[in-house]
Amino acid sequence: MNNHVDHSVGGDDAARLESLGYKSEFRRDMSLWANFALGFTYLSPVVGIYTVFGISLALGGPPMIWALLIAGLGQLLVALVFGEVVSQFPLAGGVYPWARRLYGRKWAWLTGWVYLMALFSTIAGVAYGAAPYVASFVGFEAGLYSSVICALGILAIATAINFMGTKVLAQAAIIGFLAEIIGALVVGTYLIVFHRHQDFSVLLNTFGSEKDGSYLAAFCAASLIGVFQYYGFEACGDVAEEVPDPGRRIPKSMRRTIYIGGAAATFVCLALTLSVVDFRAVIDGTNTDPVATILTSAFGPIGAWGVIGVVLISFLSCVMSLQAAASRLVYAYARDRMIFCSGLLSKFSHEKFVPPYALLLSAVVPAIVVIGSMISTGALMKIIGFSSVGIYIAFQMVVYASVRARFKGWKPSGEYQLGKWGMLVNLGALAYGLVAIIVIGWPRTPDVAWYDNWIVFLSAGVVIGVGLLYMAIARPHLRSDAPYGDAAQQPLTGPSSERSLA
Repeated sequence: MNNHVDHSVGGDDAARLESLGYKSEFRRDMSLWANFALGFTYLSPVVGIYTVFGISLALGGPPMIWALLIAGLGQLLVALVFGEVVSQFPLAGGVYPWARRLYGRKWAWLTGWVYLMALFSTIAGVAYGAAPYVASFVGFEAGLYSSVICALGILAIATAINFMGTKVLAQAAIIGFLAEIIGALVVGTYLIVFHRHQDFSVLLNTFGSEKDGSYLAAFCAASLIGVFQYYGFEACGDVAEEVPDPGRRIPKSMRRTIYIGGAAATFVCLALTLSVVDFRAVIDGTNTDPVATILTSAFGPIGAWGVIGVVLISFLSCVMSLQAAASRLVYAYARDRMIFCSGLLSKFSHEKFVPPYALLLSAVVPAIVVIGSMISTGALMKIIGFSSVGIYIAFQMVVYASVRARFKGWKPSGEYQLGKWGMLVNLGALAYGLVAIIVIGWPRTPDVAWYDNWIVFLSAGVVIGVGLLYMAIARPHLRSDAPYGDAAQQPLTGPSSERSLA
């Protein structure tokens, strides 16, 4: 009986995909639970907080935690917009095909280009951020060269897991999710119950982090912890062709990723903040690694070793989820002949049901970024800064395309719809995203050369400029005959009873 139902759903999904102009090649092996786990491990409360906690605490003191609440609410609006779009266009690759159907070919190509470069940078940033924990786990001093080697090792392992196929990816995502829960809830609860040194009043105490300037400037600088945390939910849609009944399941996974991932991230940040003994030592740079200090003090050398092992699983699963998202975007680009080497990058393994060369590219480019980080001071923060601003720019390109399509008569027709709240949610998401982009890219290092200080905006400008130049010369957007700009012409496909914000 169950097999009959699955087969029927799979048949309907294949027909739906064919109606959108594509042939089904992926296996729909990813359950609702696994799809949520993929988005959760991509968002990764443990990775996001453990990577940026020390930096943000030094820049803004304990009140930096409120950036998580602000960013969470803003990105929830974006997730609601994405849920509505993916419900109507459940296509592999996420933001690229969504922008293509909502706006057009040029806009879609540039959206996908910016998102892809930011994804590659994010993969590199997470792998690089894992290096100190690898060093602590194995027992050596983390340095420039050892950090690069550790990051490359994390990349290699994640790539090997992804090559094993969708089913293994789903299982690995669930293991990563369990590691995240242990790292977030179990460790966080232990710290609050047994290793708490501060009361909640410190969450409103800046401890002089503003120095001689405005605390607003310090808070904006420290808010990187919030904006870096809340993306990953879109990965649920990047694998839309691997999920049964995606129009219903993926929007639900996206929302759950924000709700549960955001709550877990805030709890981790709270537990770590209340466990800091001396905030001024972090702010003045005396204690440069407060997370390691807290874990060693709370759990002892052996206990801290075990906790770090769990944290490393979280880092690995995050890199793995990011690679899965990036490779599906590369594949979606390539099958529309929108990128160089499309013939190779669009090849598909019907044995493992993965795009192997797209996966390989999603390992090679981040590895180049990791190696290239050796020429820059403060590499991790700059990688994270560009990753965040690139992701946010790509997100806002889709949100803007959605707003534009609504003004041109688009009436969302998937199983999940925002109804009368649609335009308001879209405009709120757009406003939040534009402010967040400014906050992310604003200079944080006034003592360095101007180009280093403005490197986030400069790197984003270079990526967009190169993309526009390539598009003008090679005209990749003209190579595909896949549908584009047709959102307003799509027939209704979802039952009216499902049109709700819930």
